[in-house]
Amino acid sequence: MPKASFLKAQWKNLVMINYEVDPQVLDAYLPPGTVLELWQDKALVSMVGFLFAETKVLGIKWPWHVNFEEVNLRFYVRYFNGAEWKRGAVFVSEIVPKSMIALIANNLYKEHYRALPMRSSITLSEDNHTNFIYEWKFKGKWNKLGATVSNQLVDIKPGSAEEFILEHYWGYNKLNSVSTMEYQVEHVSWQTGVVKDYVFDADVAGLYGVAFEPFLKREPVSAFFAVGSDITVRMGDKIVVKPKIV
Repeated sequence: MPKASFLKAQWKNLVMINYEVDPQVLDAYLPPGTVLELWQDKALVSMVGFLFAETKVLGIKWPWHVNFEEVNLRFYVRYFNGAEWKRGAVFVSEIVPKSMIALIANNLYKEHYRALPMRSSITLSEDNHTNFIYEWKFKGKWNKLGATVSNQLVDIKPGSAEEFILEHYWGYNKLNSVSTMEYQVEHVSWQTGVVKDYVFDADVAGLYGVAFEPFLKREPVSAFFAVGSDITVRMGDKIVVKPKIV
């Protein structure tokens, strides 16, 4: 039986720019019991920008916390629960404009949220395209993530790179050296639009650490857009991993 829902919302207009990194960069963030999930033998991280809309926490639309932006940096893992492999995401950093959202998520789910000033824009472009921009202010400078996307939407193809990046329905966070937080994220399979152009301009070292700078300053391996849908985040579970006996 599914866990009770913690959060319900719409995730809309997801821009995802994907970079190859040295797997060792992710070691400090890897939750116990999980293993890195690779795409064509590459460890990938994604810079993701999107909109929260119609947000309800514990069934309540909290005033001034219903519609807002998020930008996050995440990577991909698998966890075997004894019966099946679960595909999940781990968040290195999550930025929102609401301090209360950051406080709740950090305390209940041990996420890595911070609250910064944010803004976003949607602009119709030529040739049946739309430009989506997400910005966040850090140390007096506006950082930017965005893409120009075809308005022609298509379904995700099985086995595609889009499926690898977008089809993760579990979240995992490292609590300590032997325990992990696991939570389920439910949504329909999203439709995507082809990315014509993209932008990512940020203080990588200041926001995410110097270890990520050489990789997030390179050309990405791919850039995707998903239109999004209604989502449900379930209450989390704690996984305790037995230490290996040497």
